[in-house]
Amino acid sequence: QLDVLHMIYMRILQKVYGIRLEHFYMMPVNVDIMYPQIFEGFLPVCNLYIHMERLLPVCRINDFQIADVLNPKTKRTVRFLSGILNFVNFREFRREVYLELQMNYKSAMEKHQQLETANREAVLKLEKLNTVPVEHQAEVKQLTENIRELEQLLRQDYRRKQAALQEVISQKKSEMAEGTRKLNELKVMMATLKEEQEQLKSKIVESPEELKNYKELMKETVKKLKKSKQEVTEKYEGYRDLVEVLPSCQLEVQLYQKKMERQGANVEMLASVLSEVRNLEDQLESAQIELKKGKTDEMSLKRLVTAKHEKLSTAEIRIKKKREDVEQYKHTVFEYCNRVQEKRGAVYDKVTAIHKEIQQTRFKIQQLNENAEKQEMKAK
Repeated sequence: QLDVLHMIYMRILQKVYGIRLEHFYMMPVNVDIMYPQIFEGFLPVCNLYIHMERLLPVCRINDFQIADVLNPKTKRTVRFLSGILNFVNFREFRREVYLELQMNYKSAMEKHQQLETANREAVLKLEKLNTVPVEHQAEVKQLTENIRELEQLLRQDYRRKQAALQEVISQKKSEMAEGTRKLNELKVMMATLKEEQEQLKSKIVESPEELKNYKELMKETVKKLKKSKQEVTEKYEGYRDLVEVLPSCQLEVQLYQKKMERQGANVEMLASVLSEVRNLEDQLESAQIELKKGKTDEMSLKRLVTAKHEKLSTAEIRIKKKREDVEQYKHTVFEYCNRVQEKRGAVYDKVTAIHKEIQQTRFKIQQLNENAEKQEMKAK
């Protein structure tokens, strides 16, 4: 039925373009119509045809005519409706994709803002860690210079004392080794002499002179052994005194070691601060990398959105061109109607003038006839 088809078309236009039902019964205000009473009965059908002619080229249907609204054919109507349904389904699908892209773009922008805020906070923390307050800069600089000078002095003094102590220790060790070697030699000599004494006891002759000489020789050797033993004991006592002095040097070395440990703790603290700074720099670099990724995602989304906008703009340009063509066609039709109306008025004026002339000639003929009859009556 024609009314049902018109209602379907109106519902489709309402869904696609948001045109309400009362808009089909309104007179267009952008067109100068000379005789609006002509359009009163034809206005809904004309508006429906105008809007459908704007919609169907978007659906790739370019042969829609006014006859398809006034006297629709079944096959053409089915083709029109299938094209409209395909367009509506495609529009809904692309709308979902567009909304998804829009949501992704919004989430990327939010992530981009979060990364920028985190980046700014990390930069502020890094600047706060790197910068020293103005009122403490001179003190910190003086302390660092004092610490460096003290470290250099302590290292030089420690190396000097350690070198001297090592030299003394090595010298004393060599002397102790020499003394122990001599003591061992003397012990060996004592043992050999005792063996010789035992051997000689068995071979002693009864000669008193030889015995006397031998005793003197033994006394001299005993004196030599005692003298060497005394020298060894004196050297041993000197070595023992040096070893007793050694703990005081060790205490001093321990003090220097403690100072070095404190300096090492300060260095470790400085290293921990530097490691924290490096961690912050790594976080900053990772945040910058994520920011770059977010920017690339943003650029890709912007390119997609611009491509969609370009497609929409081209479609709008086509629709605008079709509208302009329709408006131009309507304008030409209205101009033709106006010209026909003007020609009709001119013809009507000519016909009325001819009627007047005919009436005047008839009146003149009647008067002539009456005059002729009067003359005939007079002649009779």
